[in-house]
Amino acid sequence: MVAAGRGERIGGDVPKQYQLIGGVPMVLRALRPFTSHPDVGHVVLVLPSPDASHPPGFLSDLSALSVVAGGRHRGDSVRAGLAALRPECTVVLVHDAARPFVEREVIDAVMRYARAGEGAVPAVPLSDTLKEATAADATLIRRTRPRARLWRAQTPQGFPRAVLEEAHARAARTGHRGTDDASLVEAMGVPVRLVPDSCRNLKVTTPDDLALAELLAAKSP
Repeated sequence: MVAAGRGERIGGDVPKQYQLIGGVPMVLRALRPFTSHPDVGHVVLVLPSPDASHPPGFLSDLSALSVVAGGRHRGDSVRAGLAALRPECTVVLVHDAARPFVEREVIDAVMRYARAGEGAVPAVPLSDTLKEATAADATLIRRTRPRARLWRAQTPQGFPRAVLEEAHARAARTGHRGTDDASLVEAMGVPVRLVPDSCRNLKVTTPDDLALAELLAAKSP
């Protein structure tokens, strides 16, 4: 569980991962589907270094949870989490703490592919028309891009542990930073599958996202 960023775009005095959604800290909402899952043996939460030294008290009741300090970039944080994972965990799911509404069915589907030796990414087909702007003027349309076969990637992304560790080791050696873990695994030629997901599994990035998350929390059982 990656939660080491600052989340500056959301604003406010409270770091994004600790913002309340329906009265529950965002990171706690994101953790619960994994800490309560019968097939999850260990959860590593990656926090900013000061918070990792003194974790929030609301984490104390979660079982099979370890907290470690993240790095400067997302890839550094994922590598820190992998290093802290118990040796017996041979399948790894990487989830963003900013996605507090992942569903059990999606977790299960990602696990199935990872156990079979492939990568898996929850995703939603693009439904909007895509416009590409010119390089000289970001407000001027250059062309309309076809959206067929395009998906919006989400998390948790799942992989055989050895595959993900090798992908991150290669990225560290070359200085490459992908926008997600799947892109690093794809670069190795390992098959990565798409798992149809829901728009409810949104990533909270802006104040508008947080307001939408409050509405979703109010409708959740």
